[in-house]
Amino acid sequence: MSEYNLHSLILACDFRVDDVERMWKWLGRHKPGLAAIGAHHVVLYTSIWEPGRVLVTIGIKQPKSLRELLRSPTIFEWFDISGVEDIPPIFGGEVVEKIDLYEPTPETHVAGVIVGAMTSVDDVAALMVKVHDGLERFRGAGVRKIWVYRALDDGREVMILQEIDSEVSARQWIDHPDAAAEWMSKSGLGAYPTLFVGKLAHIMSIDEQD
Repeated sequence: MSEYNLHSLILACDFRVDDVERMWKWLGRHKPGLAAIGAHHVVLYTSIWEPGRVLVTIGIKQPKSLRELLRSPTIFEWFDISGVEDIPPIFGGEVVEKIDLYEPTPETHVAGVIVGAMTSVDDVAALMVKVHDGLERFRGAGVRKIWVYRALDDGREVMILQEIDSEVSARQWIDHPDAAAEWMSKSGLGAYPTLFVGKLAHIMSIDEQD
């Protein structure tokens, strides 16, 4: 996840597509439109357990441009080209904290497994205290990075991305999560999607000059 440190504001969506590569090519053709409304990076993860499921994150320059992006016809065209019948929930938030648990090495530069969760917590500050208290246990489970985002429109709604060193470690962590990772057991409740488990597929930097 270190390839896109600019993601302090983020728009994210977890949904299913008919053809991942077709959708990605379409996004590539719309870089000027995305740049015009303040997007600077697009990252695509594909599920390793559920064919056709993707998690897309779009880095945003400022809250105003995030709101403009949500109103943009490009978003609806994007879902249309993806074969989505019902527009899925879109998370728009700001970074709370980014925690790196390992010093960069040739091994950790190879992208691991991404476990993503969108959910609601009682108190974000209390959650972060639990996370910091449990960092050694996260590290022992193979977690390399933890990125926490808080929704701009709901102070208790969060999106949390974890990078884990392998699929085996990810499965063990999901089956037996630590108490510090309370959000993992809440994922999938209500309107929130179930845990996303995937791999980095594409990164696109959006240059305003394109």
